[in-house]
Amino acid sequence: MISDRLAETGRREAAGAAQASVSGGSVGDYIALLKPRVMSLVVFTALVGMVIAPGHVNPVLGFASLLAIAIGAGASGCLNMWWDADIDAVMTRTAKRPIPAGRIAPGEALAFGITLSVGSVLVLGLASNWFAAAFLAFTIFFYAVVYTMWLKRATPQNIVIGGAAGAFPPMIGEAAVTGHVSLDGLVLFAIIFLWTPPHFWALALVKAGDYARAGVPMMPNVAGPDATRRQIMLYTLLLAPAGLAPVALGFGGAVYATVAGVTGLGMVALAWRVLRRREGEAAVKAAQQLFAFSILYLFLLFATLLAEQSLGFGSLFAGWGR
Repeated sequence: MISDRLAETGRREAAGAAQASVSGGSVGDYIALLKPRVMSLVVFTALVGMVIAPGHVNPVLGFASLLAIAIGAGASGCLNMWWDADIDAVMTRTAKRPIPAGRIAPGEALAFGITLSVGSVLVLGLASNWFAAAFLAFTIFFYAVVYTMWLKRATPQNIVIGGAAGAFPPMIGEAAVTGHVSLDGLVLFAIIFLWTPPHFWALALVKAGDYARAGVPMMPNVAGPDATRRQIMLYTLLLAPAGLAPVALGFGGAVYATVAGVTGLGMVALAWRVLRRREGEAAVKAAQQLFAFSILYLFLLFATLLAEQSLGFGSLFAGWGR
């Protein structure tokens, strides 16, 4: 399957060679290939992973490590767009991306993604350690190959299993500082992992038609909207207490406990609303509200951890998880 896609890319490139000898894509198009909004989330969560890690890191090397992680995330997004160009072309929210819109050729995107992948791993290995670099390489492979090329089109559990790739950055950030991953990093992973299904399935409830046209087996299209709503509720009930775990482990303080508790209850309330409102505009609005709030929820949790660690606030149960 992968070899067929590579052959298809080669044929497209050969057909386009007679029309143009250089790329028609702008700098903005190449930046769009990196999925900058996803990159920003990766950078943010990886930074928190670095900050909670014990010990200190040279600021220059720390910045280089964070930049390498960001580039690795961008490379994953680029390879994802290269492979998914066919389904992006039939989905309204993705049809204007650089490849389906014809501004960047598939082969150029593939070469760009591979170059960034290799470069990011090498830079992280040289700036920090090769364990972190190997972890980054595995994450790129997991997102680009396991999720994009296999899970996304094969199972409605694509977001659940594939969501691990988006949850790895805090662990990579911690590994860049310490050379290993601790329970603290695993907890941050768990929070993002449990957050991913309610976040994306809320969007999928609204965009079910898009996914159906593209042939992507998202949960609402396979199991139905009602089953998806129950799954959203289940994962949210697991997420809310998981969000409080940093407090018990000693790297979340009183402010974090308050933020995680209040916003966790907010997530549960909105998930309950999605479960109860199943028809018409009320159902669409409930899903949109959960999707929007879930972004704020994750940002507030990690921003509060970052602030507490940076300002040296004491934790409620210091030493419990150390």
